[in-house]
Amino acid sequence: MAADRLSTIFAALADPTRRAILARLAEGDATVTELAEPFSISLPAISRHLKVLERAGLISRSRTAQWRSSALTAGPLQEATTWMERYRQFWDANFERLDAHLRHIQQAQAPSAEDQQQDQQQQ
Repeated sequence: MAADRLSTIFAALADPTRRAILARLAEGDATVTELAEPFSISLPAISRHLKVLERAGLISRSRTAQWRSSALTAGPLQEATTWMERYRQFWDANFERLDAHLRHIQQAQAPSAEDQQQDQQQQ
């Protein structure tokens, strides 16, 4: 079921509003009203975003008296990062091969010291 969990996490992260909410929660717990401040959407819309984040396990919500606050839960982000890490290693290896190839081409095209000396003598 790990793939299903990852699908849920990535689906939650696909929306820029939800990513912005997570970025805000990385600074500390916040209420729905506080989370809604930078957005031009309704409180019910923010609440729907929070439900998606909560279902993905990216946030936890608590109630104290009349206040309902949300907090970042980093575990699922670590799962997504671990999954993506394999692909980062793949791209790093490809970029290293590309760099080596480009260096080889540049060295082949660069005039040798002997060629430069001959050019200077001809001038």
